[in-house]
Amino acid sequence: MKAAGKLLIAAMAASALFSGVANAASWQDQLSSAASALGQNNGGSATTAENGATSAQSGTSLTALAGLLNGGSQSLSAGTMSNAAGILSYCVKNNLVDNNVDALKNQVLGKLGLEDTQKQQETTDYQQGLLGLLNTGSNQQVNLKSLGETPLGKQVKTKACDLVLKQGMHFIS
Repeated sequence: MKAAGKLLIAAMAASALFSGVANAASWQDQLSSAASALGQNNGGSATTAENGATSAQSGTSLTALAGLLNGGSQSLSAGTMSNAAGILSYCVKNNLVDNNVDALKNQVLGKLGLEDTQKQQETTDYQQGLLGLLNTGSNQQVNLKSLGETPLGKQVKTKACDLVLKQGMHFIS
């Protein structure tokens, strides 16, 4: 009887152990699923360049968003003024800046010789900016649209719009 009791206790312990492993695996799966869902909700993944700048190619993780916020002005500034003008239009259209930015955008376009709609359509950087694709000075591209509507995503978009607005003001002065 003692041997049967010990066998039963050993079986129960083994069952509890396997159950714990299964629960841990289930917990791990839940975390992985949550991380995947977060990535899918934001549209994909982000990459980090050798210099530490983060590029939101088709979306971003929370870490990448925080990295953009902490990356300084270089990670969210336009590499060209034609891209900056497009980004300013994107920011106005999506209510990320005041509507009076249109006047500044038009001044930038005038200084670039891009008042004509045909010239605007021929300028890739400007067209990409209209779509929310910020081509940074560090040869990275941040897709503002893919940052999502989370508070952190909105904060990154607003910071990018503010930095590009400052670039536009410096350019026309």
